[in-house]
Amino acid sequence: MLIRPIFASLRKHRLATFLIAMEIALACAVLCNACFLIVNRVQQIRIHSGVDESALAAIRLTGFDDGQGVDLNARVLSGLAKVPGMQSVSVISAVPFGGFANNAGIATDAAGKQFAGVVNFYSGGPGSFKALGLQLIAGRLPQDGDYQPVIHFVPDDALVWVTKSLADHAWPGVDPLGKEFWVGKPHFRVAGVVAHLARPAPGEGGPSTIDWSVFVPSQPGAHFAGSYLLRASPAQLPRVLRDARAAIARIAPDAVLDTAASQSVTNLRESFFQQDGSMARILLGVIAAMLLVTALGIVGLASFWVAQRRRQIGIRRALGATRGDILRYFQTENFLIVSLGIALGMLIAYVLNAVLMEFYELPHLPLYYLPIGAFALWALGQLAVLGPALRASHVPPVVATRSV
Repeated sequence: MLIRPIFASLRKHRLATFLIAMEIALACAVLCNACFLIVNRVQQIRIHSGVDESALAAIRLTGFDDGQGVDLNARVLSGLAKVPGMQSVSVISAVPFGGFANNAGIATDAAGKQFAGVVNFYSGGPGSFKALGLQLIAGRLPQDGDYQPVIHFVPDDALVWVTKSLADHAWPGVDPLGKEFWVGKPHFRVAGVVAHLARPAPGEGGPSTIDWSVFVPSQPGAHFAGSYLLRASPAQLPRVLRDARAAIARIAPDAVLDTAASQSVTNLRESFFQQDGSMARILLGVIAAMLLVTALGIVGLASFWVAQRRRQIGIRRALGATRGDILRYFQTENFLIVSLGIALGMLIAYVLNAVLMEFYELPHLPLYYLPIGAFALWALGQLAVLGPALRASHVPPVVATRSV
């Protein structure tokens, strides 16, 4: 098929061709970025926290006198341990998806010149490492002598357990065991590596830092009280959590139960990612609406051109053009318009991604999203033009003589 007559026809309808190409370009830009955002959100929602979520719950108390922290810990640990079905209860600063993060920037030298990023510190009392169900992949488990008093937000000089992703980032290609890092003057030495331990607020430092966590064995005391980790069998956890929340009123009447933070880790995950799930569904709706509008635009324009060219089509049929020739003509014409829109859309997609990166913690749009968007729009364009093109192919040659 000769392309030149198609270009000549499109030049006669520059405005209509430009408008439909721009609509496709906008659809391409939105489709690529929306799919990227959806995949990004879904990956965050499905992150591996590294803990036994189905068996864990948190209790958080507020409003108590700071000087009563030691007494409060003793009453809560003793009282909750008596709840039927409770496997363990321990003091912990936060749990994954709980939202109460102890973030701090670390350096791998005492002078603080080799900055290694902002990480989260979990302070865990005796029993919390085992209760979390962390998977140790190097080093040893915390021992009784590793639990030190909390001076500031964690013990000032402590052995710590880091995640594999943090170890790979801070000390790439070397054994992290025994390595040291600093937060100002407080000093830490790596005694073990765990497979995963997600931040209490995953994503706040970007997708690559979700697993940058440090577990610090800490002795419960005045500066480390009010937050507790419960463990029970998954089948009994809802009942154990309900009984624990009810028992707190009797065990610690001088404290206030934070009901929003006193949930199972499974519920905390659902609550934490609720907005991300809603955003993904909204973006899917935007994609569907954009593709529908684009398809209707192509159908409308193709139908208008078929009606406008009935005599021209009849003459071509009278001169020997087959139905297949007419069908291919309109499909090729649509392919050219969609290709023009896709070329513009790829440029707009990258500009839109750069704008989104200014306001959100997003990485660059991977290049493979562009051909995915292009193939989707080419397929959409061919399907949308198929109906009008088939109607055009059925125009009989006699139409040429009727119009004379």
